[in-house]
Amino acid sequence: MCGRFLLTTPAEAIAALLGLESLPEIEARYNIAPTQPIGIVRARSLAQDREWVSARWGLVPRWSREPLTRKPLFNARSEGVAEKAAFRDSFKHRRCLIPASGFYEWKAEGRNRQPFLVGLRDGAPFAFAGLWDRWQPPGQPPIDSCAILTTAPNGLVQPIHDRMPVILDPAHFGLWLDPTFADTSTLQELLGPYPAALMTADPVGTHVNNARFDGPECAAPV
Repeated sequence: MCGRFLLTTPAEAIAALLGLESLPEIEARYNIAPTQPIGIVRARSLAQDREWVSARWGLVPRWSREPLTRKPLFNARSEGVAEKAAFRDSFKHRRCLIPASGFYEWKAEGRNRQPFLVGLRDGAPFAFAGLWDRWQPPGQPPIDSCAILTTAPNGLVQPIHDRMPVILDPAHFGLWLDPTFADTSTLQELLGPYPAALMTADPVGTHVNNARFDGPECAAPV
């Protein structure tokens, strides 16, 4: 799964990675948690230009009667995403990129859980494979929301957790964002674990355990 991540990369590098024409308005965040607003990139139109928008992390299907605050759909298992009612339409037509500088996972150690910060070995930012949807509450403005796809862990993450978020190869960004491309079999091929040799995982302190704390101490190694 992916229940926390961070985005501390400068806007210039994020724009370059995601192919944005203008700089996104972002500030360093070290402990991003479900139900919080996050930045996503999606196709603005069939012309394939890309836009940066804010979305609630925890997908609310457009047919939902309520915002699903008790059990927010912040992750979607890639193996069943084409069949599950909450995600299948978004998987075909409303895919997005969710930029990150790293993500956290917790390893069970007896009665304790040790948090790890996982990222790319070269320190570069990356993008999770995401889905988005738009929910229209009665008499209120629409709410855009999103979920991060997960897959089986690679050799680095497997000793820590049995799932990991899908990190997309930048070469596949265009196909992933194309709302006219709905070949689910081809899309599924993009959703495997990222190569372990290109990643690193380091234990960090317990500041990250508290979702209300969002400081650089969350990412400090121990």
